[in-house]
Amino acid sequence: MTTKLHFSIITLFALLLSIDAPAQIKKLTTVVIDAGHGGKDCGALGKVSQEKDIVLPVALQVGQYITDSIQGVNVIYTRKTDEYLTLNERAEIANKSSADLFISIHANSAKSPQISGAETYVLGLHRTKDNLAVAQKENSVIVLEDDYSNKYEGFDPSEPESYIIFELMQNAYLGQSINFASTVQDAFVAANRGNRGVKQAGFLVLRQTSMPSVLIEIGFISNPEEEKYINSAAGQTEIARSIFNSFRSYKESYDNSNIALMPSQPIVKESVAKEEEPTGISFYVQIISSKSQQKDFPASLGEVKELVENGMYKYLVSRTTSYDEAQKNLDRVRKLYPDCFIVAFDGAEKISVRHARKRSKQ
Repeated sequence: MTTKLHFSIITLFALLLSIDAPAQIKKLTTVVIDAGHGGKDCGALGKVSQEKDIVLPVALQVGQYITDSIQGVNVIYTRKTDEYLTLNERAEIANKSSADLFISIHANSAKSPQISGAETYVLGLHRTKDNLAVAQKENSVIVLEDDYSNKYEGFDPSEPESYIIFELMQNAYLGQSINFASTVQDAFVAANRGNRGVKQAGFLVLRQTSMPSVLIEIGFISNPEEEKYINSAAGQTEIARSIFNSFRSYKESYDNSNIALMPSQPIVKESVAKEEEPTGISFYVQIISSKSQQKDFPASLGEVKELVENGMYKYLVSRTTSYDEAQKNLDRVRKLYPDCFIVAFDGAEKISVRHARKRSKQ
């Protein structure tokens, strides 16, 4: 009773404070487009081309499409020529401009020349060796900087242990980043590109930005056929058009739904969640663990449950009492959150999935 009264008082107080404060609609007005690498940093090398030379014209075309087609959007480039910028400098450009979105464009490489397709990354903890390898490759540029260890707080891009920080750090814009990343991949699919999905990994350039941010790998320079495609004028135009289409779609959604919410809203949700605690065995899909509270989630996820555990905010979706259904939910949610996993509860008590299946005889 005391807990419910406490939440009610806070909610009432927040509502009273907000009576004379009208909601403000914030539109997407500034985008920073980052052509990866440049200058002494060539990036990935193909048989006939360099990554830095491929991604620059793509980035410039994306920006030009936005300028020509969408009014009221300020396009800022981290580079317009073949110049070298540190990862910190790229992020600083975005932060100083108060950008609403940061798009970093790259080309991938792999040991196997057969691997092809486009993929989009958001900031997060890698859970596969492939994701770690991509992050290590893109982060390795910092070794070109003087005193890089001090500048990046002891971070060593070649050491997997360095990436533990990405599990502990906050990312307040993960939901919006995944929204845009998913839109990018949908645009690539519409253009008949190979779809390698939305992924998470520890990219330093994304870590430093204070807005929704993605890193797009437009194709594999290590694949001879794809290198020819991403190095051609027609291929670059098609890729730029896909990224532009995704930006336009994301902006429309952003402008229509990004209303500044009153402080009372999450408190109301919290009080309702406490009153409707389920009983019995429940399976959820956990999508995020963060040191800070999150608010922006794709609408397709449905109801999102917040759990505070050991000082971390954890977010769960797709409650079900069936383990088989939970597996299906996991496959569906992985399209948006590739590193998600199943968790289980007996009433309000968190238990292992194994024990949950045993208790419910599944």
